[in-house]
Amino acid sequence: MVSDENTVSNSKNEAMRDTDVPANVPTKNRTVESQSSTESNAAPSSGEQDSNVLKEELVKLQAQLKQAEEKAAKHWDELLRAKADLENTRRRLQRDVENAHKYAVEKFVQDLLPVIDSLERGISAASEMDADIHKLQEGTELTLKMFNDCASKFGVAAIDPQGEAFNPEFHQAVSMQESNEYAPNTVMMVMQKGYLLNGRLVRPAMVVVAKAATNAPAGSD
Repeated sequence: MVSDENTVSNSKNEAMRDTDVPANVPTKNRTVESQSSTESNAAPSSGEQDSNVLKEELVKLQAQLKQAEEKAAKHWDELLRAKADLENTRRRLQRDVENAHKYAVEKFVQDLLPVIDSLERGISAASEMDADIHKLQEGTELTLKMFNDCASKFGVAAIDPQGEAFNPEFHQAVSMQESNEYAPNTVMMVMQKGYLLNGRLVRPAMVVVAKAATNAPAGSD
């Protein structure tokens, strides 16, 4: 009997250790709550995850913004430099054009100076009492040749259409005269020579143009 009582007592003690919780809380519910608490401590909530993602995106955007600002500052500096270079080039070209206009005939003037010197010597010689007319004439002809040679270097050509057909593009008729010597519409006299500059008309030649002579009326019987 004593052995049976000890066995029953030991069984009760083991049962009490297994059920060391309030009698009104089921064991199954305690297990679920424990698992939920463990999961909540192990993984962050969805709100915390969204916050972390936003922070990462913000950091990326700030880095991109900084790079964009650096590129913009670099491009702005390059633009200012290019603008300054363009302005310097424009001023240099403008100065070159102005100098070209001012000194375009410098070479022509240099070649023209000997002609002026020759004319001055001719005038000085003509003022002498015993001036030789023939020598003055030769000197004048030489000076004129020098001048024509100088002009031809720069593309200046004379238009002297004596005896040629009248050309309204290069000739200007002063008058028309009857002539038996020249064919109609022929330049019979050059009043003033014309000139071309590199093929472009500078001044037309002033000419007299021939026309057919009118026959004299027949006399009456």
